Amino acid sequence: MHPILIRRRRLALYLVAWIPAAGLLAIMLAQRRTTSEAVMLAMPLALAAAFLSLGSWSLCRSLPLEKSSLQRLLAAHAGAVAGASAVWIGVGHITASLLDRDPSTAGALGRFRTDVPFLVGVGALLFALAAVVHYLLLAFERSRAAERAALELQLAVREAELEALRAQLDPHFLFNSLNAIAALAGRDPEAARKMCVRLAEFLRSTARVGRQREIRLADELDLASAYLDIERARFGERLRVQVDVTPEATACAVPPLLLQPLVENAVRHGIAHELEGGTIHITAARQDGALTLEITNPCAPDRPAGRGGGLGIANARERLLSLHPGAARLDATEADGRFRVVVRLPARAVDAVPIGDRS
Repeated sequence: MHPILIRRRRLALYLVAWIPAAGLLAIMLAQRRTTSEAVMLAMPLALAAAFLSLGSWSLCRSLPLEKSSLQRLLAAHAGAVAGASAVWIGVGHITASLLDRDPSTAGALGRFRTDVPFLVGVGALLFALAAVVHYLLLAFERSRAAERAALELQLAVREAELEALRAQLDPHFLFNSLNAIAALAGRDPEAARKMCVRLAEFLRSTARVGRQREIRLADELDLASAYLDIERARFGERLRVQVDVTPEATACAVPPLLLQPLVENAVRHGIAHELEGGTIHITAARQDGALTLEITNPCAPDRPAGRGGGLGIANARERLLSLHPGAARLDATEADGRFRVVVRLPARAVDAVPIGDRS
């Protein structure tokens, strides 16, 4: 079905657009007849031309320019123009016959027969022009479809990149957690058991949000807190956390598990190498349309370099770039015995996603 016929408003606007054409045709016909007769003849002819012109849509779709030979195109459209012109002249003949019965427009049929060659030429021009317009519309439609397909492909590639990054992240965290449980099992079985329970709760929560493209910062902070609870079973009072988040920032959207690798990095490469431990500071604020997250922790300058120390930060940076190209960034710096990670991304709200019981 023609796109114009799908909605009544489109059809109404299309028919209104033919009113000037009907007026122009009436002016041409008025040279041999009165104005009222010309108008009464032109209106049905214009209405018939409007609907007959729509018929070339199917023909143009079935005969695309890039896949059809010139001979086939000419033959098909010549036949369509001839058929449409015949119907158009038939409508005009019926209209003129009806007018001929009225004494005020007597002789209308004879005058119409005189104008048949002129009307055939006008009709052929109109229907040929309709075919050209339809080919232009089809070209625009194909262009839009190609753009949509390219966008869908780009989104699919981006999602695949995010899934690959998450696949790297999860084994990395599990490896460290299981090592911590194994270390606790020998000297403190009860602490190891509690850590197993907390790990199970954390994994259950992350599984529920892992398929989400974005979650609220409030939920992400809860996940980070759950992770830190697991690590606190290992480090005890050496691991301290201070969170300072403004209320308006908690509703902002962030990628799920964005903070977890950053606080993990703070624990593994900061707190773990400090004899007295230290405090991990997590701050977040929304300002000027941007959400800023900051994670700082103490770090010993002479600490040993751990394998994969930059994996979590690199993954977080890549995820941000994939989600917000050119609009998000992650900067990591070290100075004066403190390691600082600053994340900036567009601030916008997202619906809450239940992530389970974290008691």
